[in-house]
This record gives sequence, C-alpha cells and structure tokens, in this order.
Amino acid sequence: MQYIKLLRPKHWAKNLFMFIPLFFAGEIWDFEKILVAGLGFICFSMIASSIYIINDYRDIEADRAHPTKSKRPLASGAVSPGTGLAIFFLLVAAGFAGASALNLKFAFVLGIYFALNMAYSFGLKNISILDIFIVAAGFVLRVKSGGVLTDIAVSEWLMLMVFLLALFMAIAKRRDDIVLKTATGKDMRKASKGYNMDFLNVSLALVSAVIIVAYIMYTMAPATMQRFNTYRLYYTSIFVIAGLMRYLQITYVDNDTGSPTKILYKDRFIQITILLWILSFYVIIYLPTNKSFFE
Repeated sequence: MQYIKLLRPKHWAKNLFMFIPLFFAGEIWDFEKILVAGLGFICFSMIASSIYIINDYRDIEADRAHPTKSKRPLASGAVSPGTGLAIFFLLVAAGFAGASALNLKFAFVLGIYFALNMAYSFGLKNISILDIFIVAAGFVLRVKSGGVLTDIAVSEWLMLMVFLLALFMAIAKRRDDIVLKTATGKDMRKASKGYNMDFLNVSLALVSAVIIVAYIMYTMAPATMQRFNTYRLYYTSIFVIAGLMRYLQITYVDNDTGSPTKILYKDRFIQITILLWILSFYVIIYLPTNKSFFE
C-alpha cells in the first residue's frame, strides 16, 4: 500500500483533463479515440507519478514538518529514498516509451510537461507567482495532450479557461499554506514567503471573476454558437458560478483547500455541480439533431 501511495493514484484524476477535447468536440462516444486517449492517460499518469516521487524525494525534510505531508511514504520512512528513485526511473522509461509508441507529438508535449515539472521540483517552485503559473500550465498541457492524441484542435477559449481554473485552484492551495503557517508558525514551502492572506484573497477574487466572464463570453461567442449550432450554452454558466462559489466558501469559511483533488473526491456539492454541468452541456450539444432539443 505504501508503494501505491507513493504514486499518488488519487491525483490521476487531474489527467482526466486529457478527455476534455473529446467532450467539447462532440466525439466523446468515438471508441477508437477514447481508447487512444485512455492509453495516453496511462502514460501521462506514469510521468505525473514520477514527478510526485522526485518532488517528495527532494522535500523529505520539509514534508516531515508538515501535519499531512509527514505521512507520505518517503517522509515517514515507509519507503526508502533509494527505492523511490528506482521507481522514478522505471516510470519515466515506461511512460515515454508508451507515449512514443502512441504518438511522437504526444511524447513531445509530455516531454515539455516533464521538463517543466522537473524544473519546478528543482527550484522554480520556490519562486512566488511563477510556482502557481507552472502548476496551471500543467493542466493546459494535459488538455493539449488529449487534443494531439485524438487529432482534435483545441480552441484558444478552452485553453484559456483551463489555465484560469487551474490558476484559481493553485492560489486557493497557497492560501491554505498561509493558514497552516499562521497555525504552526512554519512556512510549508519557500514560495509562501512571497504570499500573504490579503494578496491571495484579492488574487482569488480577481481570477474567479475573470473565469466567470471568460466562460460566459466563450458560450456566447459567435464561433462557439456556430460550432455547436446553438446559442443556449450560456445556460451552463449557472453551474460554473455555483461551483466557484462553493470553492470560495470552502476557502474562506472552512479554510480547507489544501488539495483540489481531495475536495473533488469528498465535497458532494462540487461533485453534483460538476455532474450537472456535464449533463447540461451534454444535453445541449449532443442531443439536438436538425432542430433544437428545446424547441
């Protein structure tokens, strides 16, 4: 169980962003493309897990001072550093071998993700603001990977909204670090020295407002309406706003945004909001044929 925990399989949910191009292109039921994206998902998850391992390896001492991270396999001593490095190299070799067999362009994008996150682990994560931008860029690269694998062009609007959403969650996570710093008196990460509560609160409000505006503009853009043959996509914005407000509630009221993945798995309100957003989008873009489903 400790070796499985080392890979952080719960965080593989982030790699589901690879399927976003399929969904927005109206090709979510194309079995061949789903299969290719699924194999790509496995390769991406191996590379992502290798990054988690090297990050934990470098942060062993810092993680031991963290109330939650101290339970990680390397920090707790359940897995030796040497074994962790061996698994790291194995995952990198297998991930890139599989990616190259699938699609060389996909392997290239995956290589950018790997290089960027290795640089993050080896020092860039200590630079305030840049650290959260790198985290957000990782989600954009996931979407780009899905588009490359399935030969689907990803719109600029979609890339922008994924980046903004990831940036929003990264800021919320940094805010949680400041909350822990206030409680324990210790910096959870070096980049935290460049943040304070006021700055992060303003940043959260700013980015959340931009996300809402960008999403509504995307749904009402002439190109979007022409592509999906409907003007009703703006109906789905209610779920985007509700989900963001719930996340802000968890952030400001509960002071508990340490892991977006944890919130995704545990918070029923956000789960239902995401489900309703997917369902509403599906009904609007998949069910209508020659005539609007609502007419």
